[in-house]
Amino acid sequence: MEDRLTLLVVGEGGREFAIAKKLKQSPHVATVYCAPGNIGMLTVGVTPVNIAEMDLNGLLQFAIEKHVDWTFVGPENVLCAGIVDKFQLAGQKIIGPTKRAAQLEGSKDYALSFMDKYHVPTAKHETFTSEDEALAGLADFGLPVVVKENGLAGGKGVVIAQDESTAKKVIHEMMAGPQTAIVLEECLTGPEYSLFCLVAGDQYRILPMAQDHKRAYDGDHGPNTGGMGAYSPLPQLADDDYQRMVSEVVEPTIHGLVAGNYDYHGILYIGLMMTADGPKVIEYNVRLGDPETQVILPRLKTDFAELLQAVVDDRPLPAIEESSQAVLGVVLAAKGYPQHPAYYPSLGKLPAEDGIAIDYANVTGRLDDLYGSGGRLAMVIAEAPTLQEAAQRVYGYLGRLNELDCFYRHDIGKKAGINIQ
Repeated sequence: MEDRLTLLVVGEGGREFAIAKKLKQSPHVATVYCAPGNIGMLTVGVTPVNIAEMDLNGLLQFAIEKHVDWTFVGPENVLCAGIVDKFQLAGQKIIGPTKRAAQLEGSKDYALSFMDKYHVPTAKHETFTSEDEALAGLADFGLPVVVKENGLAGGKGVVIAQDESTAKKVIHEMMAGPQTAIVLEECLTGPEYSLFCLVAGDQYRILPMAQDHKRAYDGDHGPNTGGMGAYSPLPQLADDDYQRMVSEVVEPTIHGLVAGNYDYHGILYIGLMMTADGPKVIEYNVRLGDPETQVILPRLKTDFAELLQAVVDDRPLPAIEESSQAVLGVVLAAKGYPQHPAYYPSLGKLPAEDGIAIDYANVTGRLDDLYGSGGRLAMVIAEAPTLQEAAQRVYGYLGRLNELDCFYRHDIGKKAGINIQ
């Protein structure tokens, strides 16, 4: 990479903020555009572009006009809509799976069939296309039972029903909506982990591991959200368990992608649970996760732009070098999130502070007078020698803020054994 790169990131949230920020830090990169991005990205030298993420024609035209070297896609809905296929047909370089491969996230049933075919361990499961069939199928599962929307649901279409009446109610509600199928799964138990692979055909590299917190409230209570905070590394994850994840889950998954002729070039997320029977896959995503990205990328010592350039060029992928530092982040979410987030709560101006990074997500207004424009507004992140210190920095910062018109969890990192005051 002799000439400095002009890059485009597609998306607008905290994940895309972290991706664009990391790419902009590379000495190989001159300009990073983010479409549509958010105004907070100006704080890290990234240029928002007023093109909707689902405006595939507009994004392609922009990439051509601005001589973008390559595009990186953040959100799953854009990948499932076929942006990669469209760019490739036009001769534009882009990182992400094709529309066919994106079905691994776009359809739970498709992903489970893939796991069955290539012997990737997962929960007992069955897919139903009518409410009556699903209600009858409940008898084949114990309680609690997991009920999942088959299609995209922004990380929120999963309910763990503790009793039969709740399961029946959830099935009715899901099938009364736009879903044409739902999945019932046995409820696995054990700690959950987020594993992200950078894949280029038959090559892969595993990024730093992280743990997400999906439930809205402390102690893993409340509804599922897109994620309320994350941290990395995972001191509680034993090396033997990690190696089992690689050999029993990652390797057969990559084998399946190659054997199935997916020509996969992008990120594959594997949501894992370490059960008493070993690692099992909860779900695949075909992109980086939010909020894990915001804590993973700061720990990546390998130049992210160099890694992605190797994917674009189908060259050998560089080795992943991780920082020994710990990173922990806590999401600020609008009150009422995820069901009914309040719109335009005031954030004012989150003050700059040494050792604290702010990755903005759904924000609007001016940099000195920000307002929320969606569910998750920003993530407060600290990097430190230990998770304990990182948590103290984040929660110390949050405690010094004036009363906010939003909420956050107070226990991010507790599962790693740290003490949060």
